[in-house]
Amino acid sequence: MAWIYLLIASVFEIAWTFSLKFLDFKKIGAIRWLAFFSSRENLLLLTPLLGYIVFGLANVFFFSLSIKQIPTSTALAVWMGVALIGVKLIDVALFKEPWQPTQLIYLALIVAGIVGLKRGV
Repeated sequence: MAWIYLLIASVFEIAWTFSLKFLDFKKIGAIRWLAFFSSRENLLLLTPLLGYIVFGLANVFFFSLSIKQIPTSTALAVWMGVALIGVKLIDVALFKEPWQPTQLIYLALIVAGIVGLKRGV
């Protein structure tokens, strides 16, 4: 079950990372709070902040559950590796970020490291 918690934590880490991408404190600071409910845009401006909070808390919660049964160094390496691969894949697939074919080799090395760490536990 600890490995499932670690995978869930990695997914929340990916979501947390993208909530940071869309978080804009200048726009949040410019909200007229007395008229907050008069515009739906105000709520949309707060969505990345709410995601940042919820995804961050869920991430830490599930990661803490996983490290109770998995060695901390292994869990940290797997958690960050899965999150890194997930962020890269989403960047390329959804946000059309440029990528190089050689990056697949490096991502494969990360996967090999993750598999190697998992097999050692």
